[in-house]
Amino acid sequence: MSIESVRTYFASKSPDITVIETEKSSATVALAAEAHGVDPDQIAKTICLRAGEDIILVVAAGTRRLDNKKFREKFKSKPRMLDAEEVVAVTSHPVGGVCPFGLATDVPVYCDVSLKCFEEVVPAAGATNAAVRISPDRMASLTNAQWVDVCQ
Repeated sequence: MSIESVRTYFASKSPDITVIETEKSSATVALAAEAHGVDPDQIAKTICLRAGEDIILVVAAGTRRLDNKKFREKFKSKPRMLDAEEVVAVTSHPVGGVCPFGLATDVPVYCDVSLKCFEEVVPAAGATNAAVRISPDRMASLTNAQWVDVCQ
């Protein structure tokens, strides 16, 4: 179960972080913002993409969209979304619960600078009704993420 891989991840790397489960779905930015009482941009959405032959994760502020020009400049290719089945195979997380924690494979993580204006963000935690509260810098540190500027 995907949420269990996230719990195991935090138990070993940061036991002070608790996975929060909600009764209602938080599978979209709007639902997650409502469930956690935060601004939609504080939802740290994780997008699973193909950049050329590589698969990567980009974590960005909730309402931000990828900027194709910036993405091409950084990764030298056009971003291509993975389908739901590929996302689960790569991350172990279902679409709507994808996060950079407890991954099934060693996928490079990139955090967009759009997250830096918040003291705390709320990324999913491996299920469509689970999340954590974490500072952007700590999230980047825990996941060995590189900071990038690839969103509008």
